Amino acid sequence: MRRIQAGGALSAFGLGFTVPYLYVYVAQVRDLGATTAGAVLAVFAMAALVVLPFSGRAIDRRGPLPVLLVAAVLASVGALGMGLAGSVPTVVLSAALLGAGTAVMQPALATMIVWCSSASTRTRAFATQFFLQNLGLGIGGLIGGQIVDESRPSSFTLLFSIEAVMFLVLAGIAASVRLPGSPALPGGRPENTEAKGGMRALLGHKAMVQLCVLGFVLFFACYGQFESGLAAYGTEAAGIKPATLGMALAANTAVIVVAQFVVLRFVERRRRTRVIAAVGLIWAAAWVIAGYAGLGHGSQTMATAAFISTYALFGLGEAMLSPTVAPLVADLAPESMVGQYNSAFALVKQLALAVGPAVGGPMGAALHGPYIVTFILFSLGITVLALRMGRQLTPVQDQPSLAAKASRVVAQHKPEQRVEASA
Repeated sequence: MRRIQAGGALSAFGLGFTVPYLYVYVAQVRDLGATTAGAVLAVFAMAALVVLPFSGRAIDRRGPLPVLLVAAVLASVGALGMGLAGSVPTVVLSAALLGAGTAVMQPALATMIVWCSSASTRTRAFATQFFLQNLGLGIGGLIGGQIVDESRPSSFTLLFSIEAVMFLVLAGIAASVRLPGSPALPGGRPENTEAKGGMRALLGHKAMVQLCVLGFVLFFACYGQFESGLAAYGTEAAGIKPATLGMALAANTAVIVVAQFVVLRFVERRRRTRVIAAVGLIWAAAWVIAGYAGLGHGSQTMATAAFISTYALFGLGEAMLSPTVAPLVADLAPESMVGQYNSAFALVKQLALAVGPAVGGPMGAALHGPYIVTFILFSLGITVLALRMGRQLTPVQDQPSLAAKASRVVAQHKPEQRVEASA
């Protein structure tokens, strides 16, 4: 588990080097224009949408490790190609490889974490993954920002080369892992068996369908707005300076890093659906504060403080979700379909990240009042959907700590039962 978590953190560190600067690199450094840069970002997202429907079945048939190795190599080739590209076809092809590789790594790593954890340790394992990924992205972006120089294309080549190396480091670390059979998954790895069920079985699983709908709303109302609608709203309605957007994102990451394990202690003892419902209320409050920043007609200082607070509250909600949603996907999945469930949820996330900016960007820039009201309603919808989903879960699926308590009680009473039986 430690090796998997370390490899994931290093790959996130590599992504942090380049993702914030991809648009600037293509449009200005390589002088390919804003249209090409937009197309590259679209290809990056579309490649993920194309490969994710097939990656889950491959994970369940072959195991997550071979799929992760292939994905890491593809991403490495794409990153290196991006750093050396000077023409439109090369940039687009590199973006497709990079987008596909990084997308497939998500469900593969998630499945490896499932195999290396039990129902009682899975919550903490996914919280640790989220913490390390955010830490890696933040440090990578910080260091990358000190290296980039728009007047020197070679500085961007260096960034993409470091990213490529990080993906290969992930592959090397993963290759050294010997996956155990998880206590939660009898039989552990697939042994030349076909993954049964497929998408039809997943769509027939009511709790998983509800979780996917909930996941789409979660990612649409939060991550899908960070760098598009909310940023546009902040600059247009609240008069936020671009530098303040960086401060707001830093506040978001700081809250996640500082609060993650404090929040984890609270979450582990609560029902998952109640925690998700609470996140909806927290995010509704965040959107109300964002509304004050842009529509409250206060001082610029108050507007800036309110806008940064919005991102901080989003970070608190994210810290509550990381030990809740991803482990729930794993606990809902049948033994032979863990990869497909993880891939399906990753696909839902990618769709939300594609639709979110397309809807939120224009609204945030021009329709300030309706934009805030819309996402307050979406956040309250999270609360309603979470509480409804709770009716479809077993008590242990909704609160894994119950299983741990039950096992301790059984262990305490076993000796007494044996004494009575012998008597």
